[in-house]
Amino acid sequence: MNHNASLSAPPRRTRGIVLLSLAFLGAASAAFVVRRPLMMSAPMCMAGRWHGCFDTFNGVVLITLVTLPLAALVVWALARRRRAAGVTSAWRMSLAEVGMVHGTVPFVWMTMMPGAGAGTVPGRVSLVPLRDLLTMGPLGIVGNLLVFAALGFFAPMRFAAPASVPRILALGAGCSVLVEAAQYVLRLDRVSSVDDVLVNAAGAVLAALASRRWWRTTAEAPSDQPRPAPVSAPAG
Repeated sequence: MNHNASLSAPPRRTRGIVLLSLAFLGAASAAFVVRRPLMMSAPMCMAGRWHGCFDTFNGVVLITLVTLPLAALVVWALARRRRAAGVTSAWRMSLAEVGMVHGTVPFVWMTMMPGAGAGTVPGRVSLVPLRDLLTMGPLGIVGNLLVFAALGFFAPMRFAAPASVPRILALGAGCSVLVEAAQYVLRLDRVSSVDDVLVNAAGAVLAALASRRWWRTTAEAPSDQPRPAPVSAPAG
């Protein structure tokens, strides 16, 4: 028996806890860096007011960070329920599901925020690649990279179908096209740009590569199903 191999392979539960701890550490670091802008929205958010909280970038980021403990509680509850049912990948599945939602919805919300001329200014489209990239600036590029980063990171951990770079690229680009089309149709006073699609898709791929060691494969699919209860033979 190879004791070194058994000791070097951490339990799945430990890996899930490590991933969750890293997510908390990253969120705490981000909150420390942008703590002053976030505190400007804190009074409005604490009062439950729409204007000044849910319609501002700072307010949405603050709500996302504040609800991290709730997201962690949901991960724990889902994982515990699955482990009780005999699902072997309970922590990974639960963390991936909550991570996809909690890490994607706020960014999509921010991209769908209407501008000052929403409803009156006609939709604008920019289909020339790399033309708008020069005007985004570092903050704009980072923000666009993060829009579907959580989806790219967690989707291949949860589902076997998107567990490849081309599929993640298609998933990120497809979701971005839907967002850009919605901006145009709803006349949100935002520019529907092909560069947004390119950067969003690139962010999803980069995040997916960071989680590649935890991707779910088709060979693991049967182990994620609840184990059947043993059937006892009739006495006689």
